[in-house]
Amino acid sequence: MKTTFTFLLFLLISLSFSQNNIAVIPKPQNTLVGKGSFYINEKTYIQADENSFEANYLKEAIQIQTGLHLKITSKNNYKNIHLVLLEPKIANFNKEQYEIVVSDSEIIISAYTNQGLFYGIQTLLQMVPFEKKNEIAIPWIKISDAPKYAWRGMHFDVCRHYFPITFIKKYIDYLAHYKMNTFHWHLTEDQGWRIEIKKYPKLTEVGAWRNGSMIGRYDDQKIDDIKYGGFYTQEEIKEVVAYASKRHITIVPEIEMPGHSLAALAAYPELSCTGGPFEVGKKWGVFDDVYCPKEETFTFLENVLSEVLALFPSEYIHIGGDECPKTRWKSCAHCQKIIKEKGLKDEHELQSYFIQRIEKFVNSKGRKIIGWDEILEGGLAPNAAVMSWRGTEGGIAAAKQKHYVVMTPGSHCYFDHYQGKPENEPLAIGGFTSLEKVYNFNPMPKELILEEQKYILGAQANVWTEYILTPEQVEYMIMPRMSALAEVLWGTANPENFIDFKTRLQAQEIWLRNNNINYRKTSFTE
Repeated sequence: MKTTFTFLLFLLISLSFSQNNIAVIPKPQNTLVGKGSFYINEKTYIQADENSFEANYLKEAIQIQTGLHLKITSKNNYKNIHLVLLEPKIANFNKEQYEIVVSDSEIIISAYTNQGLFYGIQTLLQMVPFEKKNEIAIPWIKISDAPKYAWRGMHFDVCRHYFPITFIKKYIDYLAHYKMNTFHWHLTEDQGWRIEIKKYPKLTEVGAWRNGSMIGRYDDQKIDDIKYGGFYTQEEIKEVVAYASKRHITIVPEIEMPGHSLAALAAYPELSCTGGPFEVGKKWGVFDDVYCPKEETFTFLENVLSEVLALFPSEYIHIGGDECPKTRWKSCAHCQKIIKEKGLKDEHELQSYFIQRIEKFVNSKGRKIIGWDEILEGGLAPNAAVMSWRGTEGGIAAAKQKHYVVMTPGSHCYFDHYQGKPENEPLAIGGFTSLEKVYNFNPMPKELILEEQKYILGAQANVWTEYILTPEQVEYMIMPRMSALAEVLWGTANPENFIDFKTRLQAQEIWLRNNNINYRKTSFTE
Protein backbone atom coordinates (compact mmCIF):
# COMPACT_ATOMS: atom_id res chain seq x y z
CA MET A 1 0.00 0.00 0.00
CA LYS A 2 2.86 2.39 0.88
CA THR A 3 4.55 1.70 -2.48
CA THR A 4 1.32 2.41 -4.34
CA PHE A 5 0.80 5.65 -2.43
CA THR A 6 4.35 6.81 -3.17
CA PHE A 7 3.90 6.06 -6.86
CA LEU A 8 0.60 7.95 -7.02
CA LEU A 9 2.16 10.93 -5.22
CA PHE A 10 5.06 10.98 -7.69
CA LEU A 11 2.58 10.75 -10.57
CA LEU A 12 0.54 13.68 -9.28
CA ILE A 13 3.66 15.80 -8.84
CA SER A 14 4.85 14.90 -12.33
CA LEU A 15 1.49 15.77 -13.83
CA SER A 16 1.63 19.18 -12.17
CA PHE A 17 4.73 19.91 -14.26
CA SER A 18 4.82 20.80 -17.92
CA GLN A 19 7.53 20.64 -20.57
CA ASN A 20 7.62 24.43 -20.84
CA ASN A 21 10.91 25.92 -21.93
CA ILE A 22 12.89 28.31 -19.79
CA ALA A 23 15.09 31.00 -21.28
CA VAL A 24 18.36 29.14 -20.72
CA ILE A 25 21.19 28.62 -23.24
CA PRO A 26 22.36 25.99 -23.80
CA LYS A 27 18.95 24.40 -23.48
CA PRO A 28 18.98 21.74 -20.74
CA GLN A 29 18.50 18.08 -21.67
CA ASN A 30 15.43 17.57 -19.45
CA THR A 31 13.20 20.24 -17.94
CA LEU A 32 9.95 20.04 -15.99
CA VAL A 33 8.25 23.30 -14.97
CA GLY A 34 5.53 23.35 -12.34
CA LYS A 35 3.34 25.85 -10.52
CA GLY A 36 4.62 28.08 -7.76
CA SER A 37 7.93 29.78 -6.98
CA PHE A 38 10.81 29.97 -4.56
CA TYR A 39 11.57 33.48 -3.36
CA ILE A 40 15.14 34.65 -2.89
CA ASN A 41 15.54 37.50 -0.40
CA GLU A 42 18.00 38.76 2.22
CA LYS A 43 16.97 35.90 4.55
CA THR A 44 17.99 33.28 2.00
CA TYR A 45 21.25 31.46 2.69
CA ILE A 46 23.54 29.57 0.36
CA GLN A 47 24.23 26.30 2.11
CA ALA A 48 27.73 25.12 1.24
CA ASP A 49 31.32 25.14 2.44
CA GLU A 50 32.07 28.80 3.17
CA ASN A 51 35.38 28.47 1.30
CA SER A 52 33.74 26.99 -1.78
CA PHE A 53 34.58 28.93 -4.95
CA GLU A 54 31.25 27.88 -6.47
CA ALA A 55 29.27 29.19 -3.47
CA ASN A 56 31.10 32.51 -3.44
CA TYR A 57 30.75 32.80 -7.23
CA LEU A 58 26.96 32.34 -6.86
CA LYS A 59 26.80 34.83 -4.00
CA GLU A 60 28.66 37.51 -5.97
CA ALA A 61 26.64 36.95 -9.15
CA ILE A 62 23.30 37.18 -7.35
CA GLN A 63 24.44 40.39 -5.70
CA ILE A 64 25.44 41.88 -9.07
CA GLN A 65 22.16 40.87 -10.74
CA THR A 66 19.71 41.66 -7.94
CA GLY A 67 21.47 43.68 -5.25
CA LEU A 68 20.67 40.97 -2.69
CA HIS A 69 23.43 40.10 -0.21
CA LEU A 70 23.16 36.40 0.57
CA LYS A 71 25.20 34.71 3.26
CA ILE A 72 26.94 31.35 2.97
CA THR A 73 26.42 28.84 5.76
CA SER A 74 27.34 25.22 6.35
CA LYS A 75 24.15 24.76 8.41
CA ASN A 76 21.15 23.09 6.82
CA ASN A 77 18.49 25.74 7.30
CA TYR A 78 15.03 26.12 5.82
CA LYS A 79 14.54 28.31 2.72
CA ASN A 80 18.11 27.83 1.50
CA ILE A 81 19.88 27.43 -1.82
CA HIS A 82 21.66 24.12 -1.28
CA LEU A 83 24.83 23.18 -3.19
CA VAL A 84 25.10 19.42 -2.78
CA LEU A 85 28.07 17.28 -3.79
CA LEU A 86 26.87 13.72 -4.25
CA GLU A 87 28.84 10.54 -3.86
CA PRO A 88 30.19 9.51 -7.29
CA LYS A 89 28.09 6.95 -9.09
CA ILE A 90 29.59 3.51 -9.53
CA ALA A 91 28.34 3.43 -13.12
CA ASN A 92 27.47 6.06 -15.72
CA PHE A 93 29.45 8.72 -13.88
CA ASN A 94 29.46 12.07 -15.64
CA LYS A 95 31.60 14.75 -14.03
CA GLU A 96 29.70 17.53 -15.86
CA GLN A 97 26.22 16.34 -14.91
CA TYR A 98 24.00 18.34 -12.56
CA GLU A 99 20.42 18.58 -11.33
CA ILE A 100 18.37 21.55 -10.13
CA VAL A 101 15.15 21.20 -8.14
CA VAL A 102 13.23 24.36 -7.22
CA SER A 103 10.25 24.08 -4.89
CA ASP A 104 8.45 26.63 -2.74
CA SER A 105 10.75 25.79 0.19
CA GLU A 106 14.24 25.50 -1.29
CA ILE A 107 16.55 25.33 -4.29
CA ILE A 108 18.79 22.28 -4.54
CA ILE A 109 21.67 22.14 -7.02
CA SER A 110 23.33 18.73 -6.91
CA ALA A 111 26.19 17.20 -8.83
CA TYR A 112 28.99 14.68 -8.52
CA THR A 113 31.75 17.29 -8.96
CA ASN A 114 32.32 20.98 -8.40
CA GLN A 115 32.30 21.30 -12.19
CA GLY A 116 28.75 19.95 -12.28
CA LEU A 117 27.74 22.32 -9.49
CA PHE A 118 29.26 25.22 -11.43
CA TYR A 119 27.16 24.35 -14.48
CA GLY A 120 24.06 24.14 -12.33
CA ILE A 121 24.87 27.58 -10.95
CA GLN A 122 25.21 28.98 -14.48
CA THR A 123 21.75 27.62 -15.31
CA LEU A 124 20.23 29.07 -12.13
CA LEU A 125 21.79 32.46 -12.78
CA GLN A 126 20.15 32.59 -16.20
CA MET A 127 16.82 32.22 -14.37
CA VAL A 128 17.64 35.07 -11.98
CA PRO A 129 16.49 38.40 -13.46
CA PHE A 130 18.62 41.51 -13.70
CA GLU A 131 16.57 43.75 -11.42
CA LYS A 132 17.14 45.37 -8.04
CA LYS A 133 14.37 44.10 -5.77
CA ASN A 134 13.94 42.93 -2.20
CA GLU A 135 12.65 39.56 -3.39
CA ILE A 136 13.20 37.54 -6.57
CA ALA A 137 10.90 34.72 -7.69
CA ILE A 138 12.34 31.54 -9.24
CA PRO A 139 9.69 29.25 -10.77
CA TRP A 140 9.18 25.66 -9.64
CA ILE A 141 11.36 23.56 -11.87
CA LYS A 142 13.32 20.34 -12.16
CA ILE A 143 16.29 20.17 -14.51
CA SER A 144 18.43 17.09 -15.19
CA ASP A 145 21.30 17.99 -17.46
CA ALA A 146 24.64 16.93 -18.92
CA PRO A 147 26.53 17.80 -22.11
CA LYS A 148 26.84 15.59 -25.18
CA TYR A 149 30.37 16.55 -26.24
CA ALA A 150 33.52 16.52 -24.12
CA TRP A 151 35.30 19.34 -26.03
CA ARG A 152 33.25 22.53 -26.10
CA GLY A 153 35.61 25.28 -27.01
CA MET A 154 36.56 28.69 -28.27
CA HIS A 155 39.86 29.64 -29.87
CA PHE A 156 41.46 33.08 -29.70
CA ASP A 157 44.38 34.41 -31.76
CA VAL A 158 46.35 37.04 -29.82
CA CYS A 159 49.24 37.14 -32.30
CA ARG A 160 47.90 39.20 -35.20
CA HIS A 161 46.59 41.58 -32.55
CA TYR A 162 47.49 41.53 -28.88
CA PHE A 163 44.85 41.67 -26.14
CA PRO A 164 45.45 42.44 -22.45
CA ILE A 165 45.07 39.91 -19.64
CA THR A 166 41.95 41.71 -18.39
CA PHE A 167 40.16 40.90 -21.64
CA ILE A 168 41.46 37.32 -21.74
CA LYS A 169 39.72 36.82 -18.38
CA LYS A 170 36.51 38.33 -19.75
CA TYR A 171 36.72 35.96 -22.71
CA ILE A 172 37.01 33.06 -20.27
CA ASP A 173 33.99 34.39 -18.36
CA TYR A 174 31.97 34.27 -21.58
CA LEU A 175 32.91 30.62 -22.05
CA ALA A 176 31.93 29.88 -18.46
CA HIS A 177 28.52 31.50 -18.91
CA TYR A 178 27.73 29.07 -21.71
CA LYS A 179 29.23 26.00 -19.96
CA MET A 180 32.07 25.70 -22.44
CA ASN A 181 35.14 23.95 -21.08
CA THR A 182 38.08 24.56 -23.46
CA PHE A 183 39.97 27.74 -24.32
CA HIS A 184 42.40 27.30 -27.23
CA TRP A 185 44.96 30.10 -26.81
CA HIS A 186 46.89 30.78 -30.04
CA LEU A 187 50.15 32.23 -28.72
CA THR A 188 52.73 32.22 -31.53
CA GLU A 189 52.61 33.28 -35.16
CA ASP A 190 54.53 34.97 -37.97
CA GLN A 191 53.27 38.34 -36.74
CA GLY A 192 54.13 37.97 -33.06
CA TRP A 193 55.40 35.66 -30.31
CA ARG A 194 53.25 36.29 -27.24
CA ILE A 195 54.53 34.00 -24.45
CA GLU A 196 57.62 34.57 -22.31
CA ILE A 197 60.17 31.76 -22.61
CA LYS A 198 62.91 32.35 -20.05
CA LYS A 199 65.54 30.24 -21.82
CA TYR A 200 65.10 32.26 -25.03
CA PRO A 201 64.52 35.92 -24.07
CA LYS A 202 64.84 37.18 -27.65
CA LEU A 203 61.53 35.48 -28.46
CA THR A 204 59.80 38.34 -26.68
CA GLU A 205 62.52 40.99 -26.94
CA VAL A 206 62.48 40.65 -30.73
CA GLY A 207 59.70 38.27 -31.72
CA ALA A 208 56.90 39.99 -29.81
CA TRP A 209 57.23 43.24 -31.79
CA ARG A 210 56.73 44.12 -35.45
CA ASN A 211 57.60 47.36 -37.20
CA GLY A 212 54.23 47.81 -38.88
CA SER A 213 50.90 46.18 -39.59
CA MET A 214 48.58 45.78 -42.54
CA ILE A 215 45.77 48.30 -42.58
CA GLY A 216 42.52 47.95 -44.49
CA ARG A 217 41.88 45.14 -46.94
CA TYR A 218 44.61 42.62 -47.71
CA ASP A 219 44.27 43.33 -51.43
CA ASP A 220 45.22 46.97 -50.82
CA GLN A 221 48.64 45.86 -49.46
CA LYS A 222 48.90 48.93 -47.23
CA ILE A 223 51.22 48.74 -44.21
CA ASP A 224 51.72 51.38 -41.53
CA ASP A 225 55.07 52.01 -39.80
CA ILE A 226 53.85 51.82 -36.21
CA LYS A 227 55.75 49.46 -33.91
CA TYR A 228 53.21 46.98 -32.53
CA GLY A 229 53.31 44.11 -30.09
CA GLY A 230 53.17 42.78 -26.57
CA PHE A 231 53.48 39.50 -24.73
CA TYR A 232 52.36 37.66 -21.61
CA THR A 233 54.81 37.01 -18.80
CA GLN A 234 54.88 33.57 -17.24
CA GLU A 235 53.35 35.04 -14.09
CA GLU A 236 50.45 36.41 -16.15
CA ILE A 237 50.03 33.04 -17.83
CA LYS A 238 49.84 31.31 -14.43
CA GLU A 239 47.26 33.86 -13.31
CA VAL A 240 45.06 33.19 -16.34
CA VAL A 241 45.42 29.41 -16.07
CA ALA A 242 44.33 29.55 -12.41
CA TYR A 243 41.43 31.86 -13.29
CA ALA A 244 40.22 29.48 -15.97
CA SER A 245 40.69 26.41 -13.79
CA LYS A 246 38.39 27.79 -11.10
CA ARG A 247 35.75 28.14 -13.82
CA HIS A 248 36.42 24.57 -14.97
CA ILE A 249 37.95 25.63 -18.26
CA THR A 250 41.06 23.95 -19.66
CA ILE A 251 43.45 26.19 -21.57
CA VAL A 252 45.08 24.49 -24.56
CA PRO A 253 48.11 26.55 -25.66
CA GLU A 254 49.21 26.61 -29.29
CA ILE A 255 52.87 26.89 -30.23
CA GLU A 256 52.99 26.94 -34.04
CA MET A 257 55.39 24.70 -35.96
CA PRO A 258 56.93 24.07 -38.44
CA GLY A 259 55.27 26.94 -40.33
CA HIS A 260 53.91 30.28 -39.12
CA SER A 261 57.22 30.70 -37.29
CA LEU A 262 58.65 33.92 -38.69
CA ALA A 263 58.56 35.76 -35.35
CA ALA A 264 60.71 33.03 -33.78
CA LEU A 265 63.08 33.04 -36.76
CA ALA A 266 63.47 36.82 -36.50
CA ALA A 267 64.78 36.21 -32.97
CA TYR A 268 66.79 33.07 -33.75
CA PRO A 269 67.53 32.97 -37.52
CA GLU A 270 69.84 29.97 -37.13
CA LEU A 271 66.72 27.79 -36.81
CA SER A 272 65.83 28.45 -40.46
CA CYS A 273 67.06 26.84 -43.68
CA THR A 274 68.74 30.02 -45.00
CA GLY A 275 70.07 31.73 -41.88
CA GLY A 276 68.11 34.91 -42.43
CA PRO A 277 68.05 37.72 -41.52
CA PHE A 278 64.30 38.01 -40.90
CA GLU A 279 61.83 40.44 -39.42
CA VAL A 280 58.58 39.74 -37.65
CA GLY A 281 55.81 39.55 -40.25
CA LYS A 282 54.02 42.81 -41.02
CA LYS A 283 51.67 41.29 -43.58
CA TRP A 284 48.97 38.70 -42.98
CA GLY A 285 49.11 35.40 -44.80
CA VAL A 286 51.69 32.62 -45.19
CA PHE A 287 55.49 32.98 -45.38
CA ASP A 288 58.00 30.65 -47.04
CA ASP A 289 60.52 30.77 -44.20
CA VAL A 290 59.77 28.04 -41.64
CA TYR A 291 61.66 26.00 -39.07
CA CYS A 292 64.39 23.82 -40.56
CA PRO A 293 64.16 20.23 -39.20
CA LYS A 294 67.68 20.09 -37.79
CA GLU A 295 68.82 19.06 -34.34
CA GLU A 296 69.26 22.66 -33.14
CA THR A 297 65.61 23.31 -34.01
CA PHE A 298 64.35 20.27 -32.13
CA THR A 299 66.44 21.19 -29.10
CA PHE A 300 65.00 24.71 -29.22
CA LEU A 301 61.39 23.50 -29.54
CA GLU A 302 61.79 20.90 -26.80
CA ASN A 303 63.13 23.60 -24.46
CA VAL A 304 60.27 25.92 -25.39
CA LEU A 305 57.69 23.18 -24.89
CA SER A 306 59.21 22.24 -21.53
CA GLU A 307 58.43 25.73 -20.26
CA VAL A 308 54.98 25.67 -21.88
CA LEU A 309 54.17 22.30 -20.30
CA ALA A 310 55.13 23.65 -16.90
CA LEU A 311 52.65 26.51 -17.31
CA PHE A 312 49.69 24.65 -18.81
CA PRO A 313 48.43 21.42 -17.20
CA SER A 314 46.20 20.54 -20.17
CA GLU A 315 46.19 17.01 -21.57
CA TYR A 316 46.68 18.39 -25.09
CA ILE A 317 49.27 20.83 -26.42
CA HIS A 318 48.48 22.32 -29.83
CA ILE A 319 51.47 22.33 -32.18
CA GLY A 320 49.86 23.95 -35.23
CA GLY A 321 51.11 22.06 -38.28
CA ASP A 322 49.05 24.07 -40.76
CA GLU A 323 49.98 26.04 -43.88
CA CYS A 324 53.66 25.10 -43.94
CA PRO A 325 55.17 25.89 -47.36
CA LYS A 326 57.80 23.42 -48.52
CA THR A 327 59.67 25.98 -50.67
CA ARG A 328 62.72 26.30 -48.39
CA TRP A 329 62.82 22.58 -47.63
CA LYS A 330 62.93 21.70 -51.33
CA SER A 331 66.09 23.77 -51.86
CA CYS A 332 67.71 23.04 -48.48
CA ALA A 333 70.60 20.56 -48.60
CA HIS A 334 70.04 19.55 -44.97
CA CYS A 335 66.33 18.86 -45.54
CA GLN A 336 67.01 16.82 -48.66
CA LYS A 337 69.66 14.85 -46.77
CA ILE A 338 67.12 13.94 -44.06
CA ILE A 339 64.57 12.88 -46.69
CA LYS A 340 67.16 10.57 -48.22
CA GLU A 341 68.55 9.22 -44.93
CA LYS A 342 65.12 8.54 -43.41
CA GLY A 343 63.71 7.05 -46.60
CA LEU A 344 61.00 9.67 -46.81
CA LYS A 345 58.92 10.06 -49.95
CA ASP A 346 58.81 13.85 -50.09
CA GLU A 347 58.59 17.07 -48.11
CA HIS A 348 55.12 16.14 -46.84
CA GLU A 349 56.61 13.10 -45.18
CA LEU A 350 59.38 15.34 -43.88
CA GLN A 351 56.70 17.39 -42.13
CA SER A 352 55.26 14.18 -40.71
CA TYR A 353 58.77 13.27 -39.45
CA PHE A 354 58.98 16.74 -37.85
CA ILE A 355 55.61 16.37 -36.10
CA GLN A 356 56.39 12.83 -34.94
CA ARG A 357 59.64 14.00 -33.37
CA ILE A 358 57.72 16.64 -31.43
CA GLU A 359 54.99 14.19 -30.50
CA LYS A 360 57.49 11.71 -29.09
CA PHE A 361 58.89 14.44 -26.83
CA VAL A 362 55.45 15.66 -25.69
CA ASN A 363 54.31 12.07 -25.04
CA SER A 364 57.44 11.48 -22.95
CA LYS A 365 56.19 14.26 -20.64
CA GLY A 366 52.81 12.57 -20.23
CA ARG A 367 50.94 14.84 -22.64
CA LYS A 368 49.42 14.59 -26.11
CA ILE A 369 49.60 16.76 -29.21
CA ILE A 370 46.77 18.11 -31.30
CA GLY A 371 47.28 19.84 -34.63
CA TRP A 372 45.43 21.30 -37.59
CA ASP A 373 44.35 18.75 -40.20
CA GLU A 374 47.46 19.28 -42.36
CA ILE A 375 49.26 16.94 -39.94
CA LEU A 376 47.43 14.14 -41.74
CA GLU A 377 49.55 14.78 -44.83
CA GLY A 378 52.56 12.47 -45.05
CA GLY A 379 51.20 10.25 -42.29
CA LEU A 380 49.61 11.03 -38.94
CA ALA A 381 51.73 10.89 -35.78
CA PRO A 382 50.80 7.78 -33.74
CA ASN A 383 48.94 9.44 -30.84
CA ALA A 384 48.01 12.81 -32.32
CA ALA A 385 44.55 14.34 -32.26
CA VAL A 386 43.35 16.36 -35.23
CA MET A 387 41.57 19.70 -35.40
CA SER A 388 39.64 19.68 -38.66
CA TRP A 389 39.40 23.18 -40.14
CA ARG A 390 39.46 22.70 -43.92
CA GLY A 391 35.96 21.25 -43.86
CA THR A 392 35.16 18.01 -42.05
CA GLU A 393 37.07 15.65 -44.36
CA GLY A 394 40.24 15.71 -42.25
CA GLY A 395 38.27 14.89 -39.13
CA ILE A 396 36.49 12.03 -40.85
CA ALA A 397 39.80 10.59 -42.09
CA ALA A 398 41.38 10.88 -38.63
CA ALA A 399 38.41 9.26 -36.87
CA LYS A 400 38.50 6.36 -39.32
CA GLN A 401 42.16 5.95 -38.35
CA LYS A 402 41.06 5.89 -34.69
CA HIS A 403 42.46 9.29 -33.79
CA TYR A 404 40.54 11.80 -31.70
CA VAL A 405 39.09 14.81 -33.49
CA VAL A 406 37.88 18.32 -32.74
CA MET A 407 35.65 19.69 -35.49
CA THR A 408 36.14 23.34 -36.41
CA PRO A 409 35.31 23.70 -40.11
CA GLY A 410 35.61 27.14 -41.64
CA SER A 411 32.11 26.77 -43.06
CA HIS A 412 30.43 26.96 -39.63
CA CYS A 413 33.02 27.67 -36.94
CA TYR A 414 35.07 30.67 -38.09
CA PHE A 415 33.83 33.63 -36.09
CA ASP A 416 36.14 36.03 -37.94
CA HIS A 417 33.80 35.63 -40.94
CA TYR A 418 31.08 38.09 -41.84
CA GLN A 419 27.71 37.70 -40.10
CA GLY A 420 25.73 39.63 -42.68
CA LYS A 421 26.17 41.58 -45.90
CA PRO A 422 29.74 42.97 -45.94
CA GLU A 423 28.52 46.48 -46.71
CA ASN A 424 26.63 46.45 -43.38
CA GLU A 425 29.39 44.89 -41.29
CA PRO A 426 32.86 45.85 -40.01
CA LEU A 427 35.71 44.83 -42.31
CA ALA A 428 36.37 41.09 -41.95
CA ILE A 429 38.56 38.46 -43.56
CA GLY A 430 35.70 37.15 -45.72
CA GLY A 431 33.31 34.21 -45.63
CA PHE A 432 29.80 34.19 -44.23
CA THR A 433 28.81 32.52 -40.96
CA SER A 434 25.41 33.61 -39.68
CA LEU A 435 23.91 32.82 -36.29
CA GLU A 436 21.53 30.32 -37.88
CA LYS A 437 24.36 28.67 -39.82
CA VAL A 438 26.25 28.10 -36.57
CA TYR A 439 23.09 26.70 -34.95
CA ASN A 440 22.65 24.28 -37.87
CA PHE A 441 26.15 22.83 -37.41
CA ASN A 442 26.38 19.11 -36.60
CA PRO A 443 29.82 18.08 -35.30
CA MET A 444 29.08 14.40 -35.91
CA PRO A 445 29.67 13.46 -39.59
CA LYS A 446 27.14 11.08 -41.05
CA GLU A 447 29.99 9.25 -42.79
CA LEU A 448 31.16 7.72 -39.50
CA ILE A 449 29.86 4.42 -38.20
CA LEU A 450 28.96 4.07 -34.51
CA GLU A 451 32.38 2.71 -33.52
CA GLU A 452 34.11 5.68 -35.20
CA GLN A 453 31.83 8.34 -33.72
CA LYS A 454 33.44 8.02 -30.29
CA TYR A 455 36.56 9.69 -31.69
CA ILE A 456 34.73 13.00 -32.24
CA LEU A 457 35.55 14.87 -29.03
CA GLY A 458 33.47 17.89 -29.95
CA ALA A 459 34.07 21.21 -31.66
CA GLN A 460 35.15 24.81 -31.22
CA ALA A 461 34.88 28.16 -32.93
CA ASN A 462 38.00 30.00 -34.09
CA VAL A 463 38.62 33.73 -33.77
CA TRP A 464 41.51 34.90 -35.96
CA THR A 465 42.33 38.56 -35.45
CA GLU A 466 43.88 39.95 -38.64
CA TYR A 467 40.87 42.26 -38.92
CA ILE A 468 39.88 42.31 -35.25
CA LEU A 469 41.77 45.04 -33.42
CA THR A 470 39.92 45.68 -30.15
CA PRO A 471 38.10 43.79 -27.37
CA GLU A 472 34.85 45.45 -28.45
CA GLN A 473 35.26 44.06 -31.95
CA VAL A 474 36.01 40.58 -30.59
CA GLU A 475 32.76 40.72 -28.62
CA TYR A 476 30.85 41.83 -31.70
CA MET A 477 32.19 38.86 -33.67
CA ILE A 478 31.48 36.20 -31.03
CA MET A 479 28.18 37.39 -29.55
CA PRO A 480 25.67 35.92 -29.96
CA ARG A 481 27.21 33.26 -32.24
CA MET A 482 28.92 31.69 -29.23
CA SER A 483 25.52 30.95 -27.68
CA ALA A 484 24.45 29.00 -30.76
CA LEU A 485 27.62 26.91 -30.76
CA ALA A 486 27.26 26.26 -27.02
CA GLU A 487 23.83 24.74 -27.57
CA VAL A 488 25.12 22.65 -30.49
CA LEU A 489 27.90 21.22 -28.32
CA TRP A 490 25.66 20.68 -25.33
CA GLY A 491 23.67 18.44 -27.66
CA THR A 492 20.27 20.15 -27.46
CA ALA A 493 20.27 22.25 -30.63
CA ASN A 494 17.41 21.53 -32.99
CA PRO A 495 17.84 23.22 -36.39
CA GLU A 496 14.15 22.61 -37.12
CA ASN A 497 13.23 24.75 -34.12
CA PHE A 498 15.56 27.71 -34.57
CA ILE A 499 12.65 29.99 -33.60
CA ASP A 500 12.64 28.48 -30.10
CA PHE A 501 16.35 29.25 -29.78
CA LYS A 502 15.80 32.84 -30.97
CA THR A 503 13.02 33.23 -28.38
CA ARG A 504 15.31 32.11 -25.57
CA LEU A 505 18.05 34.32 -26.98
CA GLN A 506 16.09 37.42 -25.95
CA ALA A 507 17.04 36.79 -22.32
CA GLN A 508 20.68 36.64 -23.38
CA GLU A 509 20.38 40.14 -24.78
CA ILE A 510 19.52 41.35 -21.28
CA TRP A 511 22.63 39.60 -19.94
CA LEU A 512 24.78 41.09 -22.73
CA ARG A 513 23.49 44.63 -22.10
CA ASN A 514 23.91 44.42 -18.33
CA ASN A 515 27.49 43.20 -18.73
CA ASN A 516 28.37 45.95 -21.22
CA ILE A 517 29.24 43.43 -23.92
CA ASN A 518 29.39 44.82 -27.45
CA TYR A 519 27.21 42.21 -29.16
CA ARG A 520 25.80 42.24 -32.70
CA LYS A 521 22.33 43.66 -32.08
CA THR A 522 20.90 42.89 -35.52
CA SER A 523 21.27 39.15 -34.81
CA PHE A 524 18.29 39.49 -32.47
CA THR A 525 16.01 41.09 -35.06
CA GLU A 526 16.93 39.35 -38.33
